[in-house]
Amino acid sequence: MAAQTDPRSDGDVLRALRTGTAEEHRLLEETLDLLDPDLDRDRLVHVLGLMHGFWTAAERGLDEWAACHPADAAAADWARRRRAGLFAADLAALGAPVPVAAPGLPAVAGTDEALGRLYVLEGSTLGGTFIDRHLATLPLLAGVRLRAFSPYDADTGAMWAAYRRVVRAHVAAGGDAARVVAAARGTFHELSEWCRPAARAQAVGA
Repeated sequence: MAAQTDPRSDGDVLRALRTGTAEEHRLLEETLDLLDPDLDRDRLVHVLGLMHGFWTAAERGLDEWAACHPADAAAADWARRRRAGLFAADLAALGAPVPVAAPGLPAVAGTDEALGRLYVLEGSTLGGTFIDRHLATLPLLAGVRLRAFSPYDADTGAMWAAYRRVVRAHVAAGGDAARVVAAARGTFHELSEWCRPAARAQAVGA
């Protein structure tokens, strides 16, 4: 007899994350619209500055979590997943200043919340590969190589797979999938609101 799928299996947390954040993900993509063929330098710099601020705040919260839960942070390979510095470097490559403004994000209460936040930060590297390819076609970036959107290069898939394994193992060991999803939804919402000033007028609406 074929093995039956346990509805409580750890694999469900990834499906719950994908479906539970689909609307928030769509709104964020509409807000940023980085695949816009008419993307200009000013809006790109604005987006990079906002994302630098958001990643700075998000990573600060994750650093505090890592200090309290070092084993969980090591399992998630947190040290390798930092990107705020890459956004700063990309701004410098474009000859733009690095803003110091950052949002006030909720504290990361535990590993459930950390993995939910990381779902958004790490998931952005998947779409980032498409953004990276698009940006490479823009004349305004001739001779400039941005790194923050695709930080892992050929290791993007492997890093995402490793994150998925960590989340599944955490939930299988007793983690709360609902709290992971709620943290991911909250992170998407905070990121969308923070980046809203960089949206094209038609994306924001009246």
